[in-house]
Amino acid sequence: MPTSNAIRYEQEGAVATFLFDRTEKLNAFTRPMAAQLLELFDRTDADDMVRAVIITGAGRAFCAGADLSSDQSRVFQEAPAADAELDWRDPALRDFGGLITLRMFRSLKPVIVAFNGPAVGIGVTMALAADYRLASANAKFALPFARRGIVPESASSWFLPRIVGIAKALEWTIGGATFSAEEALAAGLVRSLHAPEALMPAAQAIAQDIATQTAPVSVALTRQMLWRGLGFPHPMDAHRIESRGIRSRAQSGDVREGVGSFLEKRPPQFPDRVSDGLPEFFPWWTNEDSW
Repeated sequence: MPTSNAIRYEQEGAVATFLFDRTEKLNAFTRPMAAQLLELFDRTDADDMVRAVIITGAGRAFCAGADLSSDQSRVFQEAPAADAELDWRDPALRDFGGLITLRMFRSLKPVIVAFNGPAVGIGVTMALAADYRLASANAKFALPFARRGIVPESASSWFLPRIVGIAKALEWTIGGATFSAEEALAAGLVRSLHAPEALMPAAQAIAQDIATQTAPVSVALTRQMLWRGLGFPHPMDAHRIESRGIRSRAQSGDVREGVGSFLEKRPPQFPDRVSDGLPEFFPWWTNEDSW
């Protein structure tokens, strides 16, 4: 799958920023951009210097949705014959928005999305697997799938009801109407609204707080425990993982440093790194990519 250069990668200290930069198309998303975004998540997961990721857009839009032009979109492809054998493990056949959210879901670094302007379709749904979502006060949102004759994507039928509730998720996806940043805030899609010039400083403040005050291995484990816990059928499943996590972390240098820095009233310097410090029981899930 060819990649694009439509996403700029910037890194300042412990914070990496993915900047959608296809301003002439309001950052409308393409399959090559999806491939590039997957590569960037691999890059940040492998870099112990990176402690948090910010995703935002250049220009006046965050993302105007999938590029529906004939040379970019798969929406208009003819359906295969009814008896065709399709290998859905092939990424070329799959919804590329889903590939993004599944990869973001697996990220070992926390993800902060800063909606700097309008977000439509995949511009909203790809952000649902992020840990923090902030918006400019002049942002607006739309999930117009039914108005285009398609259905929700990016695994949003799983993520969206868990974030905003089933009633609001149905309203936004069945009706497909544009809604305001204020409505997004009230429903919990975003955590806060900011003046346009204050949006990125607010996102960077969150990222810096994570980078300077938290243990990277604990963050990676916590992120996976909470996201995956949404699918647990019983709290006992959470108890099993938490018991293993507590035991493994209690034996780490991070705990000694976390307690010591607290008692000594100084910034922590956590020694463990995600690249080689995750416990033996991680990952605890299997067969998540099977069809």
